[in-house]
Amino acid sequence: MNVNKTAIPDVLIIEPKVFGDERGFFFESFNQAEFEATVGRKVNFVQDNHSKSAKGVLRGLHYQNPNPQGKLVRVTQGEVFDVAVDIRTNSKTFGRWVGEILSAENKRQLWIPEGFAHGFLVLSDTAEFLYKTTDFYAPEYEGCLRWDDPLLSIKWPLNQSPRVSSKDENGQLFSEIFKVKII
Repeated sequence: MNVNKTAIPDVLIIEPKVFGDERGFFFESFNQAEFEATVGRKVNFVQDNHSKSAKGVLRGLHYQNPNPQGKLVRVTQGEVFDVAVDIRTNSKTFGRWVGEILSAENKRQLWIPEGFAHGFLVLSDTAEFLYKTTDFYAPEYEGCLRWDDPLLSIKWPLNQSPRVSSKDENGQLFSEIFKVKII
């Protein structure tokens, strides 16, 4: 596998070795030992999630506090613009974001460690999005940052207003949650 750091070094792009020919392809989508060697620590995934969304759907920016979830995300059908926002108040990259195109074609995965808000925008007609989490979903601890927070200035590749849930439409501004300025 090939691993690249993003502008936020703790968020990693993981590209598997794909073996293909005229019959199709094969790749190892997850290997616990290799993953832990890559991130430099033991990681215990406890839940797998799978969603399907239509073009223009934007989900996020979700996080849990307490009980933050690390996520290993990938797309098995279609294409998304995936975003991670650093909400670790003691981090040098606090309040910064990274975005990556994930698709069934490029087979990239994104490792988003605990302490990040996460969301994605569907760019294809539909997309199937799979992710492993390091903690269980706990709705009582779930928070939501506004996807269009002007302070974060996320450069979503939008041609029109996205389709969002009422929860995501009513997300909080970064400055309301953290009461601090971005470094």
